[in-house]
Amino acid sequence: MTNAQKWKVFFLLFTTMFLLGGIQNTKGIILEQVHHDIGLTMSQIGTLISTFQYGFLIASLLTGYFTDKKGLRFMMFIGASCMAIGLVGTSMAFTVMLFLGFYLVIGLGIGSMLVSIVTVIPTFYKERAGMMFNVANAMFGVGMIVTPLVLNMMFSHNISWRIFYIAVAVIVALILLVLTTLRLEKSGGMDMNVKDFMQLLTNPRLMLVIAYLLFYVAAEVAFLNFFPIFYSSLDIANATVAEKTATGAYVIASFAVLFTIGRFIGGFINMRLGERNTLILFSALSLITLIISRMMVYEWIYAFMAFGFAMSVLFPTASAIGTRMTDKSGSMLGLIYVASGLGGAFAGWLVGMLSDTYGIAFGFNTLIGFVCVFLVLSWFVREAPNTAK
Repeated sequence: MTNAQKWKVFFLLFTTMFLLGGIQNTKGIILEQVHHDIGLTMSQIGTLISTFQYGFLIASLLTGYFTDKKGLRFMMFIGASCMAIGLVGTSMAFTVMLFLGFYLVIGLGIGSMLVSIVTVIPTFYKERAGMMFNVANAMFGVGMIVTPLVLNMMFSHNISWRIFYIAVAVIVALILLVLTTLRLEKSGGMDMNVKDFMQLLTNPRLMLVIAYLLFYVAAEVAFLNFFPIFYSSLDIANATVAEKTATGAYVIASFAVLFTIGRFIGGFINMRLGERNTLILFSALSLITLIISRMMVYEWIYAFMAFGFAMSVLFPTASAIGTRMTDKSGSMLGLIYVASGLGGAFAGWLVGMLSDTYGIAFGFNTLIGFVCVFLVLSWFVREAPNTAK
């Protein structure tokens, strides 16, 4: 690969991961605005989150197969096109159904781009794959940190969330432009065929890890998407809606800061404690910090930063345990993405429904239940040697 091509791959990798982190971490902040803008109920917000996750799930299932058949560049182009169309369409949606439809398209685009970008790293950086995975995740974390602050600045100047989505669409269009000039050899995607899936589904130890990841993602999605709405609903003395919206954005950004730091040092934590001990300890820490943060929501809202740190190491640690339980690592990664989609969709539906019926405070507290479930599951997860199949 020429130096010019390498720089294009760098640009695609880092820009895409930055945008994916930013979009994932601002859905809740934007939905809080959309809640008032087009009159969404809490159930409809839950449906939107579930629809987004279903789009992500469908794309995750199909991208590996079509990357293998059509090539990496083809799937990156499809994913970026879906993101651009979905972002522009969502920015112009003034009805619930239009917003719902285009939100699904965004989910499809993000799922396709994420799986494609994950495939780029081992394909083009074989000898430095570990380093590139860390750097890519760092850019994902930077996106999580920066974009809530950008949104808060926009809202403080009365700039609509719709402009934010249009601006992101412009950046995605630039990604599409670079893709048209990039020459990529046809590369194998993640092998996610039905036969391998069925074999994995019959392995109870693997299914335990998948169940853990499903409830972990449910907790993460519930927090990131519903916290801004929950906090804006609180009756805080002398705080206007605009001030609560700004504080909510800062909390999400601060959560992302410690979440990213935790991802950086997670490897050292695993080496020190062991993967299973890390899973148990940080699952318990997640529950403790969440309960304390919830109790201190009026006194010191930034306690949720500690919850972000506790959650940071769980997904990569559980994923590492799971992939070593089988020689079908590609299919296992596909199953992990499936669990992510299902967990996020489940959280959106349940928290939205409960919030509509019993109030947003009750719905948000469901997050504690999700963390309790994956804490219990962590005790039953067992590590497997590298030779396990």
